[in-house]
Amino acid sequence: MVDQSIRLPDLSARPHELAVERVMSASAGLLFAAWTRGFDLWLAEPDSLLLSGAVNTPFFFETENGGVRHPHYGRFLRLENERLVELTWVSADTRGAETVVSVQFVRQPRGIRLRLRHSGFADPGARDAHRDAWPAVLEQLDKRLSAVG
Repeated sequence: MVDQSIRLPDLSARPHELAVERVMSASAGLLFAAWTRGFDLWLAEPDSLLLSGAVNTPFFFETENGGVRHPHYGRFLRLENERLVELTWVSADTRGAETVVSVQFVRQPRGIRLRLRHSGFADPGARDAHRDAWPAVLEQLDKRLSAVG
């Protein structure tokens, strides 16, 4: 059930989406924490992170590539402890559009299957850039959490 006080983005005019999966070695609890409180452990430049990790709250962080900083904004839409994180995602690579990232953590006999769905791209080029980037980002997350946990 979706909280009616949360304004969901209208993705109807932006139909392009992607899905990626990866079996992660970290626990569902550690993965959930990384997505709701710990972007600076695996993705964000630590001095840039503004994050409370609660539903209907915004976040901001920057990534750095080749000395150039790239801002990312969003807000949390749904949180189900150790099961689901759903948030909006805005960056230059989304062409300023408020896209939606849904991350599910599915327990398996060997690890956690992380299922990421990213929806609301206005064009195939923006989608494809993210489709190519997300596997490397998830690999980095897995490596960083393995070192921590």
